Amino acid sequence: MITYIDAQELGTRINYNARYINGVLRGKCFIEGRHYVRPFGRRKILYIWENIESDMAVLMKRQSIPMANGGVFHG
Repeated sequence: MITYIDAQELGTRINYNARYINGVLRGKCFIEGRHYVRPFGRRKILYIWENIESDMAVLMKRQSIPMANGGVFHG
């Protein structure tokens, strides 16, 4: 099941301002069709939560360094 949310809801989930999401992150980090859609070709933008969440998890895992004791260093 796909969860479509607006910038305000996404902002509360990832702790960013909705204006910053629409102005900066949408142009740099999010890909249309993967992270957001424009329903019916209109101005309104809906974000796809599952794709954003999975990409954030992959990015966090990629930036972590495994430690000898089994822990992870986020450097």
